[in-house]
Amino acid sequence: MGPRRDAVTGRSARAPGPLRAGWSPPPVNLHRVTRGGGADVALLHGWGLHGGVFDALATALAQRHRVHVLDLPGHGRSPWAKGAGDLEGMARGVAAHLPERCSLVGWSLGGLVAVRIATLFPARVPALALIATGAAGSRRRDGDAGPDDAMLAGMAQRLGRDWRGTMQEFLGLEVRGDANPLEALRELKRCVQEGGAPSTAALDAGLAILRAVDLRPELGDVRARTLVVAGEYDRLTPPAAARALAAGIAGARYVEVPRAAHAPFLSHRAELATLLDAFLAEGA
Repeated sequence: MGPRRDAVTGRSARAPGPLRAGWSPPPVNLHRVTRGGGADVALLHGWGLHGGVFDALATALAQRHRVHVLDLPGHGRSPWAKGAGDLEGMARGVAAHLPERCSLVGWSLGGLVAVRIATLFPARVPALALIATGAAGSRRRDGDAGPDDAMLAGMAQRLGRDWRGTMQEFLGLEVRGDANPLEALRELKRCVQEGGAPSTAALDAGLAILRAVDLRPELGDVRARTLVVAGEYDRLTPPAAARALAAGIAGARYVEVPRAAHAPFLSHRAELATLLDAFLAEGA
C-alpha cells in the first residue's frame, strides 16, 4: 500500500497558478498523495471511497508518470467543503489542488468530476480516462442508460439511518457480475475501513449528483484525448451508459472489459494498468 500523505510536501498541497479570473481556491485543503515522475496525472475515486482504492493502479502508473491521488471533499482524509455540494463546486474544488496541466483518470463519481473539470478548464486537461462513467444520471425511463433511480433513491433514504449498511450494499453492487467478485469486494471493504467514516453531507451530495447529473449538453466542449472504459457486467453504470458518454466526445475511444463489473481496475488490475499507462503515454 502507498503512503497516505503527500510524498512531496508531507501534507496536502495546492496546485500553483490561477484557475480563472474571479475564482479563488476554497479555504479547505484536500488530502493528496503524489508519487513518481513524468507528466502529471490525477486519479479521482468514486462515491463513498477514498484515494487508497487506487493504491495498486497508482503504483503501476508512477513508473512513467507523476501520479496525484486525491480524496474528494468529505471522503477519506479530506474535510467536507460546503461549496462541494454540486458537481461544479466539487470540480472547482478539486481543480484547485491539481497541477496547472494534468491528465485525469476518473472512476464513477470521480469520472463525472473529471469531465466537468475538463469542460471548465479545457487548456489544463490534455487527456481524460473515464472508468465506469456514464453520460447522464440515473434512468427514470425504460430507454435511459444509467443506474436505476429507484435503487439510488432507496439508498439515499437509508443513508441517514445506517450509512455503513448502505455502503456495504453499494459495494456489493459494484462487484456483482465480476469475474473475481470476492477479491474486488475485499479490496473495497479494506479501503472503507482504512479511510474512516466519510462525511454524511458528502455521501448525500454524491448520491444526488449520481442521480441528477446530465453531462450530455457539455460533452461537445471536451477537448481532451479521451478513453472510456466500461465493465461488461457493470450493474451501476451499464456499458450502454459508457458508450453514450464516448459517443458524445469527439474522437473518444471506447473499451469494454470482458467479465468485469464496476471496478475493473481492481478485478483486472494488470489489464487496466497497461491500458491506462499506454493511453496516458501517447500524449507525453
